Amino acid sequence: MKRPFEDTLTRRINRAPSPIVAVAVPWITVMMGSLAPAIPLIASSPILPPFGFMFLVAWRQIRPGLLPVWAGLPLGLFDDIYSGQPFGSAMLIWSVAMIILDMIEARFPWRNFWQEWLVGSLMTAVCLFAGALFANASGASTPPALIAPQLVLAVLLYPLAGRLVAMFDRFRLLRFSKVG
Repeated sequence: MKRPFEDTLTRRINRAPSPIVAVAVPWITVMMGSLAPAIPLIASSPILPPFGFMFLVAWRQIRPGLLPVWAGLPLGLFDDIYSGQPFGSAMLIWSVAMIILDMIEARFPWRNFWQEWLVGSLMTAVCLFAGALFANASGASTPPALIAPQLVLAVLLYPLAGRLVAMFDRFRLLRFSKVG
């Protein structure tokens, strides 16, 4: 008698995930998250949270050693190019965030849903306010209250970002496997 999952298990025996897919998926998901504000959405103020940053933080929390600490620099550069923020602001904010996340991981190696949500939400709030500070320093006039809808949406959607990253992580490890 055949077991229900026998086909699935036998297809994965002696298989290893594709190294290209395993490395590329985290980078591509963060970059696609940075492109999310390009979605045509009519609003009088920015409402979409920084999905690229949220995915970066979620990847760092779910798989701490997967993205190197220096990954904040090129991913922040990509975000700066497509977000319209002053050049270098996301590079600095994301690089500092990666260093802080590395220090938190070294200090608190255990994981907890509430801890990850709190850290991710605080990091996103700091990212939004620092981005507004950089924009105001370069000539914009963004009041802090204008960031409130983005902040509320980011805090509420951070667990969803973590779930999406976990789904992409599973995809990264199970799909496109080759005989090893």
